Amino acid sequence: MSRSIPVGYALARLPRYTSYPTAPQFGPLDEAAYRGWLAQVRPEDSLSLYLHIPFCRALCWYCGCHTAVTRSNGRIERYAEALRQEAGLLAAALPPHAGLAALHLGGGTPSILGAEGLRGLLAALRRLFPVRPGAELAIELDPRVLDEPIVAALAEGGITRASLGVQDIDPAVQKRIGRMQPEAVVERAVALLRAAGIAGINLDLMYGLPGQGVAQVAATARFAAALGADRVAVFGYAHVPWMKPHQNAIPTDALPGALERLLQAEAAEQALVAAGYEAIGLDHFARPADPMAAAAREGRLHRNFQGYTTDAAPVLLGLGASAIGSIAAAGYAQNEPNERRWVAAVEAGQLPVRRGRAVTAEDRLRRHCIERVMCDFALDLSGLPPALQAEVRPALAPLASDGLVELTAAGLRVTAAGRRHVRHVAACFDAYLGTGAGRHSVAV
Repeated sequence: MSRSIPVGYALARLPRYTSYPTAPQFGPLDEAAYRGWLAQVRPEDSLSLYLHIPFCRALCWYCGCHTAVTRSNGRIERYAEALRQEAGLLAAALPPHAGLAALHLGGGTPSILGAEGLRGLLAALRRLFPVRPGAELAIELDPRVLDEPIVAALAEGGITRASLGVQDIDPAVQKRIGRMQPEAVVERAVALLRAAGIAGINLDLMYGLPGQGVAQVAATARFAAALGADRVAVFGYAHVPWMKPHQNAIPTDALPGALERLLQAEAAEQALVAAGYEAIGLDHFARPADPMAAAAREGRLHRNFQGYTTDAAPVLLGLGASAIGSIAAAGYAQNEPNERRWVAAVEAGQLPVRRGRAVTAEDRLRRHCIERVMCDFALDLSGLPPALQAEVRPALAPLASDGLVELTAAGLRVTAAGRRHVRHVAACFDAYLGTGAGRHSVAV
């Protein structure tokens, strides 16, 4: 069990490694450079789109997303129109490609666009980017504001998967995070989606919340399993009030300690595995027949800004304020985070990128190593350049002594006890760790 690993590993602050180089290494990126990257897309390259809708009607205190509270429908409608315009700009900038393999609408609360707003946006995207057979079209949803017209619009637009935020089912915990959500609300949302033919159901849970204990985490995991979710994500709450000031509503002394967080994460895993789920990567679980479970078994699992994914598209285009995209061969591009400046740039006919990072051949090699460690818990070291081996083997040796990894002449394998601490293993391949201005969440 993870308790055999020194608890200090759980206290370290490390990147989540949803990209490499990580976001603190990004710098200024202009539109001309980004257009040059887009021009490198090949006819055989499939596309993935991420659209960020940064609005909520109320702010949950634990939230770490780039979002804002608004009551202005005009503001939301103008933003939705700008999303359609940005999609058109990107479509016009791209050379021939292999079509859309994946779509993800995140936030915020994407359903804040309303039924007609979602219907228009999805129709525009399908016109601009031909959808490949078997493409996964997904959306994040708040069960509390989901209704039949919205579900109907999503089904009409081709949505195949929905991720619902559950966090914890205990009303006492919900009160302490500013999100009251009875179990019946989640159950109704799942029923509405399934009745409309949206069969892929993900449920997102959290541990490490204020006032939360092992019993609450385990009960919430059993609730998710009883609903028959195809995938369950169990995220550790990241308390970063220096980045998200609204988290100051959560007293630090109300948060579980490192050992308690470990116990909570293990309790969720035990409950889900007992219910027939397979553990996927650091924090995901899937039914054995789910494509994510198959991808994990076959070494085809990937990791991007949405976490673990089956999406293998080499081109991820980020749309919306603050959205990040990547072109595997070229680099990362992040949009203007300020909503008003983003809208103004799009309305002026500009691709609204502001920050990014070109990747070198060495970056791509290290990115591959980090992704495979995070996804497969194993890596063949024998084919790596001698200089990189000479760098990482001494860094891995203390982790091997502490039981996180097993090292051989051929490669490494993360132990069962070390899996929850896999970010430490990935960090051994990070040439930039400790540079830049970023502060990270705790490792567990």
